[in-house]
Amino acid sequence: MRDNNLNSLVYFEAVARRGAVALAAEELRVSASAVSQQIKTLELQLGIKLFRRSGRKLILTLQGEELYSAASTSLGIVKNALSGLSQNREHSKLNLRVAPSFGVRWLAPRLHEFIETNPNIDMRIDAAPDATDFDREIMDLDIRYGAGPWHGLAMTPLIQDYVIPMCSPTFLDKMGDSNFEEARYITSARALCQWDYWFVANNISHSDPAHRYVLDRSSMAIQLAMDGAGVVLESLALAQNAIDDGRLVPFSTTYPAMRFGSYWIVCPERHLKRKSVTAFVNWIREKSDVYDDEVKHRLAQIGIKYTQIDARDFRPHA
Repeated sequence: MRDNNLNSLVYFEAVARRGAVALAAEELRVSASAVSQQIKTLELQLGIKLFRRSGRKLILTLQGEELYSAASTSLGIVKNALSGLSQNREHSKLNLRVAPSFGVRWLAPRLHEFIETNPNIDMRIDAAPDATDFDREIMDLDIRYGAGPWHGLAMTPLIQDYVIPMCSPTFLDKMGDSNFEEARYITSARALCQWDYWFVANNISHSDPAHRYVLDRSSMAIQLAMDGAGVVLESLALAQNAIDDGRLVPFSTTYPAMRFGSYWIVCPERHLKRKSVTAFVNWIREKSDVYDDEVKHRLAQIGIKYTQIDARDFRPHA
């Protein structure tokens, strides 16, 4: 069969199903004369009559019924295949929201690996501290910082965070053997683990410091510490590069790092069935496991132990 007959079959199937040329033309968004011409061409090429007229209605001949059965089945298979391809294309888009500091300092340096292994997934990443309203926003998943729970949403553990006091090498040299009471404290207002909790957990008595710097973002708090302004109580996940290249060092190796679940993959349960979401979740959890092993090894090298705590135990702070 020549290629133009395939187009004629589409017109034929529509006329046979709708029972009238005008209705088929309306469905196909072409003129009635174009439909009639396609049917006439098909009949001439096949050498058979496909329809007979009964009043104003077209009735299939026996040969027409045979062709309609085959055409309807075949076109149905094609339509289903096209629908599946369309859905796959939809699922190859990934809309992700992530906490800004985590997105810049942990996710971004690794993201090229996901892109290289998943070149067919288009991504849009929204770096924002606010949780997604999945009923109102077009978003596949959140990477949320916090202790949860987030009711009505699936929560997948992602990062076990490690928090220690850190400062610049210059600031550490300047402090010498001074204790925490004489240090200048830096923290992020959004951090789960705050100085007051850390002191109590480590049985350290302290008074309010002469200087306390509270910043809105962890990335700002880390930068201030790198610039030598004081000691920051922060996440190794966010300060990893600064530790690796020596811009930050532990203020003390005496006290254990606090390990707790702090980052979660959060989304409606149904989103986890999307192919792009599944691919991303599997990839980022694998990277999370690698990160956890790296941190344990790094802490062991510098002589810092760690203790597991529940993030829900953190006291609220002003």
